[in-house]
Amino acid sequence: MDIFEKQGQDLLRANAPLADRMRPRVLDEFIGQDHIIGPGRLLRRAIQIDQLSSVIFYGPPGTGKTTLARIIANTTKAQFISINAVLAGVKDIREAIESAKKTLSLYAKRTILFIDEVHRFNKAQQDALLPHVENGVLVLIGATTENPYFEVNKALVSRSRIFQLQVLTEENLVAVAKQALHDKERGYGNKKIKISDDALKHLVSVANGDARGVLNALELAVETTGPDKSGIIKINREVIEDSIQKRAVLYDKDGDAHYDTISAFIKSVRGSDPDAALYWMAKMLYAGEDPRFIFRRMIILASEDVGLADPKALSVVVSAAQAFDYIGLPEGRFPMAQACLYLATAPKSNSTLAFFDALKQVSQERDDDVPNHLKDASRDKEGFGHGDGYLYPHAYRDHWVAQQYLPHILMGKSFYTPSDQGYEQTIKESVVRRKEAQVAAMLEESAPDVYSARTQNNNDWEQRSSTNSGKRLGKIRDTMLDLATLNDGALVLDINARSGLLSFECLRRMPQGTVWSLAHSRDDFNALKDLVSQLPSLHRPLLLETSFKTIQKDLLTAAGSTVTFDAILGRHTLVQIEDKVKFVKCLTALLGKKGRLVLAEPLHRESLRLSHFLKLSPQNIQKRFEKAEEQFFNNQDNPAFNWTLENLAQEINAQLTLSPSVHRYSHLSKRKIKPHEVDGWLSSSGRKKGLTLGTVLSAIFNKKELSTLTKQIHAQFDNREIEWQSVEGFIVIANNA
Repeated sequence: MDIFEKQGQDLLRANAPLADRMRPRVLDEFIGQDHIIGPGRLLRRAIQIDQLSSVIFYGPPGTGKTTLARIIANTTKAQFISINAVLAGVKDIREAIESAKKTLSLYAKRTILFIDEVHRFNKAQQDALLPHVENGVLVLIGATTENPYFEVNKALVSRSRIFQLQVLTEENLVAVAKQALHDKERGYGNKKIKISDDALKHLVSVANGDARGVLNALELAVETTGPDKSGIIKINREVIEDSIQKRAVLYDKDGDAHYDTISAFIKSVRGSDPDAALYWMAKMLYAGEDPRFIFRRMIILASEDVGLADPKALSVVVSAAQAFDYIGLPEGRFPMAQACLYLATAPKSNSTLAFFDALKQVSQERDDDVPNHLKDASRDKEGFGHGDGYLYPHAYRDHWVAQQYLPHILMGKSFYTPSDQGYEQTIKESVVRRKEAQVAAMLEESAPDVYSARTQNNNDWEQRSSTNSGKRLGKIRDTMLDLATLNDGALVLDINARSGLLSFECLRRMPQGTVWSLAHSRDDFNALKDLVSQLPSLHRPLLLETSFKTIQKDLLTAAGSTVTFDAILGRHTLVQIEDKVKFVKCLTALLGKKGRLVLAEPLHRESLRLSHFLKLSPQNIQKRFEKAEEQFFNNQDNPAFNWTLENLAQEINAQLTLSPSVHRYSHLSKRKIKPHEVDGWLSSSGRKKGLTLGTVLSAIFNKKELSTLTKQIHAQFDNREIEWQSVEGFIVIANNA
């Protein structure tokens, strides 16, 4: 580059718009989007170590998509090629691919191809990219304002990590404006500018989350305002209003704003907020939305969210829709507003969703025959007895009689539960009472069910008895994640990842989130590493091998000393820890503001015990066995048993001034017991004294008694299917600091 070229570029840069001059050059200058590039986040680490795989940045204008791409260009050692999908064609793509191949073969360097407005490429153009992204010749960075799951080739999306950039907060926009005012090299730091708080507040409030809009308006205000006698450029509210003009309504009938706004409308009606419902409906109409589309949504709302709490709601909305068709706009907005207000102020019930529970049941259960008494008696009564036993309701008082209407396999099953709202409240009692009567009638026709339960007396018992472990673990996993109240983009710590049960589900629930997964043994770490290696690099949890004693130290070393987590999850950890309160203190120190710690632990002492299944003789054997079992569960040296959920919560509250909440989940399952499992329960070898039931029994019974006891237990358990209950406890601590 000669001196004249350099002078020309410097001149262009000096005369570039403020928004272009102030583009961040490195990550530390970037403002906002902490949910994807904050400390410890996956994308930040990938950029810093130059190990980026294909990504798509998705979000509204002015949120930093192109800026992030430029930061990557300034950071990476790879060749960086940038094209705009609006201007580029297949020829440009081919040239980029050829350049990438040449760079890879001659210099062993990767090529990153940035495509702005990638959704503007047609299918043929996107297909041309696919094989080269797939074989690693290109690393794709796409930027789009449209939902990539709808607008971008599915094959490209599946090979990329999607990062959704959010509308910048007013706090972010204030920081952007102040950065421009103070920057001497690129902004207005060399000028004396004084902007009033009122003007700055108005500037960011009407910018609609667009940093570019803030900078453009600020530039116009500064450049069109002369300095006063003291050389100070004073910008007040009036100047800013002239600069930024009317606030734009972000709404695209074919894009995300359309779906987000109708979603806000639906949720406002469902939430019984008439003001918000009117606002979102007004926004849609102002932006040109088809009123019939809004009416269709209100008709659905009338049945889905109001339902039987006010059966008239459906009639009101349908009548309003017919009135609108009759009179049209603009007067048609009156019946539209009436329907909106009626729905928003009506009592709410979603009990019509019971149909979908029934539909799911039909799809999952085997086809069950119609009960004989409900079959059509007009055709086959004589030959098959169809209809025999049917009780005609009109022949009874109140035109109702208790009888079973569901298939035999579903006797007692409930789909519909009336709410306590509006009209539905008036029918709730009768529905419930009739259901109770039906169940009573059903029990008279069949033998009573036998319910029995037991607890796990050690980890081996739990592992061997998990016949329905998939369902049970799924419930525990879902409960933990629900209690954690995860938001997309959350930073999550799984402190005992093991098989990845929690980690992988977290990533599925929050595609833009980051998960740190801790393994506490080399075997667990290697197993997790093998599982993770099969995932795309930006869809993986971050793995760390550590120990329960050094979690905090190891994490701060690996993730950064300032890292804090939105959620910390742990399953079956406290049962391994002696000082549980100290361990909880260590974990809560890693929680961010409004973060939540959720721990799930087996409550062995709360389930029924082996003695509930046994009838031993003589009677003193039974009593001594129950005594041994009680002694086993009261062993204060066993961290799995020497605590209760409530006592632990009280200790945490007393010592750490926290307020944990506790929850329980009971799971009923069946298993056929094998003889070798009984031997395992009764064995006293290979374990520390008192840590197995067998060691306790051997201290209470002599050899002859043990032999008798063993024979009786085998006789009552061997190859027998038993039904027991396991209990899981949940401790939740919210950081409200």
